[in-house]
Amino acid sequence: MNRRHLGGLVKAAALLPPEPAHTLTLKALDRLVRLGWHPPPPAVEQPCRLWGRMLPNGVGLAAGLDKNGDFIDALGALGFGFIEIGTVTPRPQPGNPPPRLFRLRRELALINRMGFNNRGVDHLLARLKNARWPGLIGVNIGKNRTTEASLAGADYLHCLRLLHAHAGYIAINLSSPNTPGLRGLQQPPVLAALLTQLAEERERLAARDGRRTPLAVKLSPDLDAAAIPAIAAVLLDHDIDGAIIANTTLARPGLEGSRHAAEPGGLSGAPLKPLADLCLERFRRVWPADRPLIASGGIMSGVDAADKLARGATAVQLYTGLIYRGPVLLDECAATLAATAR
Repeated sequence: MNRRHLGGLVKAAALLPPEPAHTLTLKALDRLVRLGWHPPPPAVEQPCRLWGRMLPNGVGLAAGLDKNGDFIDALGALGFGFIEIGTVTPRPQPGNPPPRLFRLRRELALINRMGFNNRGVDHLLARLKNARWPGLIGVNIGKNRTTEASLAGADYLHCLRLLHAHAGYIAINLSSPNTPGLRGLQQPPVLAALLTQLAEERERLAARDGRRTPLAVKLSPDLDAAAIPAIAAVLLDHDIDGAIIANTTLARPGLEGSRHAAEPGGLSGAPLKPLADLCLERFRRVWPADRPLIASGGIMSGVDAADKLARGATAVQLYTGLIYRGPVLLDECAATLAATAR
């Protein structure tokens, strides 16, 4: 089986409802890798430096595909430069009731209202410790749905304490539209109070662990233009190491007449790209050149990935494009970034 065969598996799974297809594909890939099959890595490498690590390429996997860290080795075998697992919360939670994931095939998009369904940080930590893949593994953390926004700091601190010694980086998710009150944590005064707690604890943990794990914040593409400089200033004041731009959107650009356009939840895929691009450009204008910006949102081709770098990204992440195109998208993005760098 080669990488194009994997793409065939993805297309076959697409005949199933979205969530069962997601689970089936990951389990099939995991089973193949456990049996000793390893897909050849992307044919082209373009090394990328991210937080002091030299990666084989700057194409990463976005959070959400492997929420619990159950498929790290299988996903790592595909040849990503880095992968991000989660979002994980302190306590297990089922998320929102199904149906909660919708394909918009014509628009190459998804709408999800998963609601941070996951098995909790203890489960993910065990999986992270047992992972054999040697690449950069980030962990995306969030608050439990039942935790009041005013008490969210305790949830993030709990995850940070457990994961600091084991994660390659930690992404602080403040931007999912499917957890009530979460996006309010992006308001600069609230954000400053939260990051004060996390930054102070990170320094204590760095002394304990003998390493300083990078912290990044994942932001919404729906931010008002005037808010971005203030948010960037808060991140820099608290020595946050990077930003991930952007999460899903509550807007519905170009979805007039689409079957699922009225479904509540976050939109990802091709229609998200203009919003995510605009947010990326605005953030780059007020963000130091030496601090990473990871771009996600609407990358459906290698050209899209190169465009993200042209707009100021350090590296890119795939999710919805991978659902529709399979691992061939990773190959295409890696090859295009390498050609662009020459």
